[in-house]
Amino acid sequence: MTKSLFGTVGDDPVYEIVLASKAGASAKILTWGAVLRDLVVPLAGGAQRVTLGLNTIEDYVAHSPHFGAVPGRFANRIANGSFALDGVAYTLDRKPGDKHTLHGGPRGFGKRNWTLEGYDDASATLRLESPGGDAGFPGALTATCVYRLLEPATLWVELTATAGKPTVVNLTHHGYFNLDGAPDILDHEVTLLADFYTPSDPELIPTGEIRSVAGTPYDFRNPRPVRNAGGVAYDTNFVAARPLGPDGLAPIAFVRSPKNGLTLSLFSSEPGVQFYDAAKLDVPVPGLDEARYGAHAGFCLEPQAFPDSPNRRHFTDTVLRPGAEYRHVSEFRFV
Repeated sequence: MTKSLFGTVGDDPVYEIVLASKAGASAKILTWGAVLRDLVVPLAGGAQRVTLGLNTIEDYVAHSPHFGAVPGRFANRIANGSFALDGVAYTLDRKPGDKHTLHGGPRGFGKRNWTLEGYDDASATLRLESPGGDAGFPGALTATCVYRLLEPATLWVELTATAGKPTVVNLTHHGYFNLDGAPDILDHEVTLLADFYTPSDPELIPTGEIRSVAGTPYDFRNPRPVRNAGGVAYDTNFVAARPLGPDGLAPIAFVRSPKNGLTLSLFSSEPGVQFYDAAKLDVPVPGLDEARYGAHAGFCLEPQAFPDSPNRRHFTDTVLRPGAEYRHVSEFRFV
């Protein structure tokens, strides 16, 4: 384990913590945005980088599309940047020109410097204090993020939060994965254990329906490539086909590279997963190993509550009240 200065944002130092497993996996964590900057896992005959990342803090501030970050206070979209809770209406921050609030707004949790609470060879714990009224959300909130490398090559992510007054919370890990280093992930074979999905309108706001995947381009119940004859691009919430196991987790997704045989298995406590194929990705600066990240350079599996849940009572309950704890655990297992 090492800790080093990665750069500064204003007067705030941004640290990078390097974790390692005995089997040869390694992870680089930034305090900025609680970002997973790099993840390398063992592969027969060597090792494989499996995430997209950037080289400088300046690149993250200016150009990162939430690479490896923990967005919040509410990941994904809230329609029209507003919701009501206990009879009170709240208006949220939005990016200039945007109609809706995405990932907590332009100053969401993925764009702030977290405090490093502790670390050891295989784990790092970060904390963020969000004051009442932050980005328009009610109540002060304390959020924590724990990254841990489990043997031989599993990234364990725990996200927790407590609130001073009723608020809404939805945190996730927003990693972009590529299992073989190819320029795109269109030939990666995806399995989603989801019988239903939540359709969205052209602005990616859920329509409110919960629709069967059967007979649609959203049916990933059997392994198939991201590439499809209809040219459908995916930025879609899928309903996890639980129940949870005795460890509080359920299998949600499996993605395999036919090029090298590496498989990512996602197990999570969360009721949904946003599958994003990065069709709109276009990063103007080089990434790790000078890679250029264009359309479909990676994919995201974001375990979370359903988007726009504060405005959809029949969706997931995202209200956090004083005395309760929000807790989200996900495991990204590589074999």
